[in-house]
Amino acid sequence: MRPDQLDLLTTMDAPTLTPDGGRLVVGTSRPDFRTDGYTGQLWVMPTDGSSPPRRLTQGYRDSGAQLSPDGTTVAFLRSPAPGTDSRTPSAPQLVLIPLDGGEGRIVTDRRLGVTGFAWSPDSRWITFSSPEPEPGRYGTVAGVGPGQEDPRLVTGPDHRQNGEGYTADKRPRLFEIEVPDPNGEPVFAAVGRLAESQDSKAGPPAVPAARPLTEGERAASDPVYAADSRHVFFATTPEMGFGQSLRTAVAVVEARRGTAEMPRPAGSGAPAEPDAGPVRLVAGGTEVRVGFGSPCVSGNGEWLYLLGQDLGESGLEFVASNGAVYALPAADAVREATPGWDRPAAGLQPRLLTDPAAMGYAGPLRPSGQDQVLALGASRGRTVLVQVSHHGNPEVLVDQHGEVTGACEAGGTVAVSSTSAVSPGRVGIQHRGSGLQELFDPNAAWRADLPPVAGLEREYGGPGDPGDPRPDQPAVHGWVFLPEGPGPHPVILNIHGGPYAQYTWSWFDETQVLVAAGYAVVMCNPRGADGYGADHGASIQGRLGTVDHQDIIAFLDGALEEFGPEGSGQLDASRIGIQGGSYGGYMTAWITAHDHRFTAAIVERGYLDPVSALGSSDIGWFFSEQYMGSDLEQMRQQSPMHHVDRVRTPTLVIHSEEDLRCPIEHAQRYYQALWAQGVEAELLIFPGEDHELSRSGTPWHRRARFDHILRWWDRHLARQVTDQ
Repeated sequence: MRPDQLDLLTTMDAPTLTPDGGRLVVGTSRPDFRTDGYTGQLWVMPTDGSSPPRRLTQGYRDSGAQLSPDGTTVAFLRSPAPGTDSRTPSAPQLVLIPLDGGEGRIVTDRRLGVTGFAWSPDSRWITFSSPEPEPGRYGTVAGVGPGQEDPRLVTGPDHRQNGEGYTADKRPRLFEIEVPDPNGEPVFAAVGRLAESQDSKAGPPAVPAARPLTEGERAASDPVYAADSRHVFFATTPEMGFGQSLRTAVAVVEARRGTAEMPRPAGSGAPAEPDAGPVRLVAGGTEVRVGFGSPCVSGNGEWLYLLGQDLGESGLEFVASNGAVYALPAADAVREATPGWDRPAAGLQPRLLTDPAAMGYAGPLRPSGQDQVLALGASRGRTVLVQVSHHGNPEVLVDQHGEVTGACEAGGTVAVSSTSAVSPGRVGIQHRGSGLQELFDPNAAWRADLPPVAGLEREYGGPGDPGDPRPDQPAVHGWVFLPEGPGPHPVILNIHGGPYAQYTWSWFDETQVLVAAGYAVVMCNPRGADGYGADHGASIQGRLGTVDHQDIIAFLDGALEEFGPEGSGQLDASRIGIQGGSYGGYMTAWITAHDHRFTAAIVERGYLDPVSALGSSDIGWFFSEQYMGSDLEQMRQQSPMHHVDRVRTPTLVIHSEEDLRCPIEHAQRYYQALWAQGVEAELLIFPGEDHELSRSGTPWHRRARFDHILRWWDRHLARQVTDQ
């Protein structure tokens, strides 16, 4: 693909099903150059494939669909188009629409939007999470802009988050609304004389009254109702301050006590406003090693499933600490939960169901059948769908060359959204014994004209490899992508971020753009990567730039041996570029300081100085120490900035101004050091973007980024052979 074709790429949300499994609703999203944003709507389709998908909504950006348990109504989040009337909140709001079609009704007006929600089992209530701004901030006082707000007093290291900015002054809270009658008369905001009137003639509010269920001392997210439609489980932080640890916990709150449950005649107006019950601890706590989140109640209401991560005694030991699935009886969780945040009641001991050393699991968890749960697991360049029961016994349901990105089950039907080597997003039905039946792939239309290039899976190195003199070299897993034609092609070694992440079989726009421009791409998952077990992921702790460096070069050497001048001749060993982002930027800068074989390099959003990151990065307060040790000299020796004087490779440095994960000062200092010592270097800065530029930055910036990357490689790799 070319950079100007980014707007063709459509990704999929997690699907949602009607109770009988007969119909599926899913959201799509694609970059839009016209609005310089992301647009997408909801689609509905029968799961038997008897008719084509039909667009259900017409909003600018509709996402996160969830069908009501009675199967009649779809709730979703809607963001308005850029440039919409300033009186309309620009953050996503909760909207309801009948499954059979009609007008969507906006039911929230939160200043900072809605971040997540859940239906009650009786389809009568919805609980949602929403950041609550401190008074005087984020436009809550007319005429007081960001530059005029009161000063912020920071009392812990964790006070900002990449992509969110400051966090302590807008903690997410839980709220509940009663679902309005879908057949009721529409309600519009009062204007003129009735806008400020307290008179009953003013009528009901334009959106249902949202009752707070939690206070603002602790963040609250990922709500899910118990079977009684009354109690709500949610994820939170047991520490009251910011930056004490990485611990998370699951708590429960009684949403309604008394009057809201009393039957009311139709048209009698809003109920009296009852108080929510106290928040009580279910799992996790300030004195518990395992942090818990992603609560999920089983279909029969009997089991509460959780994701847990062992963070050690300090609550900070996150390196290669895989998520695992746990369970405990849901009724016990409601009955025995107690106030306080140190540890839950003795009777509440979540049972471990999966082996965290073998595979890491991620959420959100989703119910399956009467008493099971669906989870996503990372495995050797794939993300698989796993079904787990309260007895354990994890069973892989979907394992393909790609990644499962979301799933749900209803009426015995398992719906799966996924990516693959040839598609950025598709949705289908998983049939036992016959695999995945595709229902909808909005990317199919352009593939005939833009056929994706599939990678060649390879393992290089390993014990007993006669071509490798290093006895401790394990097999390194990865892919080689070859452009059309016999070659020899210039080579780009691409290094992923993380480090506890993985390259996968899935569509990757980075690779497809480079291959279409005539470059071979080599990429692998070295030690430190996810998907190969906890020991593999933790093996670089305290020694970044050693075995990971060794693995990356071993894979490159293996590719050159097979496809280079002494092999098939498709790779040009004299023209090799190296690039990477985040940890990949770290490794690119590290390798070019120690290996001068590379023609040129691109260091993007690099974690280039772990010492300065201690105070400037949103994760620096724990990340640097956990990966590189607490000794400053040891940390300095693992810093690319400390070794920058060794670099001789022409380098393009790319960074975003609003990057809080790897602050821009890393890039500025690294570029300045290269320039001062006479190394050819350029610094490309993107205003208004953060650490996620390459994945979710504005479409025009993503296109410009690709244009500059191709310009750089054209100068240093493609033109070299032309000049010769």
